[in-house]
Amino acid sequence: MAEEQTAAEGSGTAATPLGLSVIPIVNKLQDIFAQLGSQSTIELPQVAVIGSQSSGKSSVLEALVGRDFLPRGNDICTRRPLVLQLVQMKRKGDGTDEEWGEFLHLPGKKFFDFNAIRREIQAETEREAGGNKGVSDKQIRLKVFSPNVLDIALVDLPGLTKVPVGDQPSDIEARIRTMIMSYIKLPSCLILAVTPANSDLANSDALQMAGIVDPDGYRTIGVITKLDIMDRGTDARNFLLGKVIPLRLGYVGVVNRSQEDILMNRSIKDALIAEEKFFRSRPVYSEIADRCGVPQLAKKLNQILIQHIKTVLPGLKSHISSALVSVAKEHASYGENNESRAGQGALLLNILSRYSEAFSSKIDGKNEEMSTTELSGGARIHYIFQNIYVKSLEDVDPCEEITDDDIRTSIQNAKGPKAGLFVPEVPFEVLVRKQIARLLDPSLQCARFIYDELIKMSHCCMVNELQRFPVLRKRMDEVIANFLREGLGPSESIIGHIIEMEMDYINTSHPNFIGGSKALEMALQQVKSSRISSAMARQIDSGDSEKAPNSERNIKSRAIIARPMNGIVPEQGVRVASDVETPAPSSSNTGSSWGISSIFGGLDRRTKKENPTSKPFTDALQSVERGVSMIHLREPPSVLRPSETHSDQEVLEIAVTKLLLRSYYDIVRKNIEDSVPKAIMHFLVNHTKRELHNVLIKKLYRDNLFEEMLREPDEISLKRKRTREKLRVLQLAWQTLEELPLEAENIGRGYSMSSDATGLPKIHGLPMSSLYRDSMSSDSPQIPGSSSAKSGKLQSEIHSDNGRGHNSSPGLI
Repeated sequence: MAEEQTAAEGSGTAATPLGLSVIPIVNKLQDIFAQLGSQSTIELPQVAVIGSQSSGKSSVLEALVGRDFLPRGNDICTRRPLVLQLVQMKRKGDGTDEEWGEFLHLPGKKFFDFNAIRREIQAETEREAGGNKGVSDKQIRLKVFSPNVLDIALVDLPGLTKVPVGDQPSDIEARIRTMIMSYIKLPSCLILAVTPANSDLANSDALQMAGIVDPDGYRTIGVITKLDIMDRGTDARNFLLGKVIPLRLGYVGVVNRSQEDILMNRSIKDALIAEEKFFRSRPVYSEIADRCGVPQLAKKLNQILIQHIKTVLPGLKSHISSALVSVAKEHASYGENNESRAGQGALLLNILSRYSEAFSSKIDGKNEEMSTTELSGGARIHYIFQNIYVKSLEDVDPCEEITDDDIRTSIQNAKGPKAGLFVPEVPFEVLVRKQIARLLDPSLQCARFIYDELIKMSHCCMVNELQRFPVLRKRMDEVIANFLREGLGPSESIIGHIIEMEMDYINTSHPNFIGGSKALEMALQQVKSSRISSAMARQIDSGDSEKAPNSERNIKSRAIIARPMNGIVPEQGVRVASDVETPAPSSSNTGSSWGISSIFGGLDRRTKKENPTSKPFTDALQSVERGVSMIHLREPPSVLRPSETHSDQEVLEIAVTKLLLRSYYDIVRKNIEDSVPKAIMHFLVNHTKRELHNVLIKKLYRDNLFEEMLREPDEISLKRKRTREKLRVLQLAWQTLEELPLEAENIGRGYSMSSDATGLPKIHGLPMSSLYRDSMSSDSPQIPGSSSAKSGKLQSEIHSDNGRGHNSSPGLI
C-alpha cells in the first residue's frame, strides 16, 4: 500500500492533476465573491444537491466526506443552503491523516472535531432561520480539508417539503422551490438530483425540477439512494441504466447508512464496505457495480466538475473582465471625498472647467459619448434651423390668406375718388408688409426652440460626475438657465430689428424682383389663358341651348336687356344690345333708340325736337309728377364693399398684384431664413460657448460656497463604499484567474490520472476491486441511453486523454 502511494505521489510530480489546480481556484473564487453576498452577479461553476426531504442528501454528502458532520433528525434538517467545499490535502510523512473544517463566517478558526462542526451549523442556522424549523436563503460556507476527499464544491439545498411545520409559513413549498430554482437555473450549475429508491422514481421531485431547467439532461446527474430498502421483487436497474428517465450524465446508485446504523454509531468506513458488498452480491446490480457506490460518485463528480469548469472558464474570465471595467468606471465617477479647503477648490474648479468643455464639445459634435440612435447636441440645432424653421417658411403661401376681394379693395382705396390708369404701388406695399410681419412669430419661436435645446444639453453634461453633488448641480442649472435667458433677449431683439428693416424699406429695385413690366406681361397671359378655358367650358355647357331659333333668342335677349330695374334701363345692357343688332321700330312708349348716344344716358332726349304726337304723353307725365312725392336716395351703409362682379381691368390688376407680392415675399423670406439663424448662433449659441466658463467661475467659485456645494448625500458615500468593495473583490478574482492556464488545450494536457491517483479513501479490509483500479478500457460497460450527442462530447473530451498516454478513471458515465 505504501509503495502504491509512493508511486502515485511520484507520478503526480510529473503532471499535476487538473482537479488539484482548477477546483481549488474556483473554490477560492466562491469565497471571494461570497464577500459581496447578493450583490455578486458572477455565475461560478458549482454542483447543487437537490431532493425531497429525507431523500438521503445529507447521508450522501457525509459519505463523500467520510465523516459525520451534518445535522440529523426526522424533520427538516437542512434549513439554509450549505456550500460545502472539499479540499484534498496530502498525507503526512508518517502516514497519518489530518482533517479539519473551516467556516467562512469564522475566518482563521479550525474545527478538528466534526461534532463541533455539526453544532456550529446548527447554531448558525438558528441565528438566521430561528429555532423552530424556519428556512432562510442565506448561505453557510464550510470548507473540509482531508486527504480522503476529492476536490469538489457542492451546495446542499433544503429538501422539498409539502406540509409546513413549526414556524414555517404556509407557502413553504413554494419558497423552497424558488430558492432551489435560483441555483439550478444558472447554466454554470451542475445538478445532483437525489431520489430515494423506496419511492415512486417516476414522480421524483428532484428530477422534475431538474427537467424544468435542464430538459435535455446535459448537466443533471441522477443519484438513487436507499436501494437496500426497496420492496422485495423490485429493483432500480432500469433507472440506473437510464431507460426510464434518460440523463446525459447518467445515474449513480448508492446505499447510505440507515437511521439505526447512525444510532449504533456505525462508521462510514464500515458503511462503504457494506455498500461494496451489496452491489457485488446482488445479481441485478453486479454488472453495473463498477459504476455504483459513493467512491464512484465522488470520482464522477470530480471529473465532470473539472470538465465543466474547463468549459466555463473562458466565458467566466471574460465576464469578470467586463465587470471589472464597468465597476472601475462607476467607482471613478464617484471620485474621492476631499476634506481640505484647497482640495475642494481644486475639485470645484476642475468640475467647472470640464463642464464647460463638455458643453462646447456637445454643441460642436465632438462629444466622446456620441449617440448612434438619435440626433444630439449641435445636430439638433441644425435640424431645427433647416428642417423645422426654413421648411415651415417655405411652405407658406403669401397669398393664402389674402382674397381677391382684399386686393381689389386695397386697389380701389388707393385710387381715391377717381379711377386710376395704372396699378398703384400703395396696395402692394401694404399687403407685402403684412406678409413680412407674419415672419416674426416663427422666427422668435425658432430662437425659443434653440434656447430649450441648450437647456437640455446643459442637463446632459457630466451627469454621472455631478450626481454626487446635488447642490452644485442645482446651482449650476440655475446659473446656466439665467445666462441663457440673458442671451435669448438680444437674440429676440435682433430678430425683431431684422423683420422691421424688411418692413421699413420695400426694395423694388432688387435684382431678383420681378418688376412691373414683367408682372403685367405674365398677368395678361394668365388672364388670356383663363378666358380661353372659361369660354370653352361655356361652349360645352350651352351646346343644347344653341339649337333654339334665332328669333326666339333675340326676343328673349331684348326683353332681358330692356327690362327696367328700379325704373331705370341699364346702360350697359343697352350698349350690349346695340352692338348685337339694329333696333327695330317700336310703337311702345317705353322703348328707346339704340345707338352710340345711349352710352351717354339721356343726351338724345334733350337734343331731340319735340314731336307733336308726344305732347299728350308729356302732359300726362307732368301731371303724375305733381301728384307723386320727390324720390329720396337711401343712406349708404357704414361698411362699403366693391360690387361682386370684377371688370377685366380689375382682374388684371389683381393678377399683377399677386405676382408682385409672391416675388418680393420670396426675396424677404430668403433673407430671413439666412439672417435669423445667424443672429441666434451669434447672440445665443456661440455667446454661451465663449462666456459659459467665465460665468460659472464668477458665480460659483467662492470660498464660502465650497463646503455647501461639494456636500455629498449619504447615498453617494454608500455607493462609493460598495463599488470600492466590489472593485477589490473583482481585482482579487482576476488575480486568482491569472493563476490558471488560459487555453483549454493547456488545461487538458495538464490532466493526468496515474495509478490510484483518485484520492479515494483506502479502507483497510476492503478487497481491491475495480473501484480502486485504474482499469477504464474501451470495452468497459456503458449505461444505455447516455451516449447521446452532448454526453458523447463530454465523454470524448475526458476519454480522449487515452490517446495522449493518460489513463482515465472508471465509472464516468
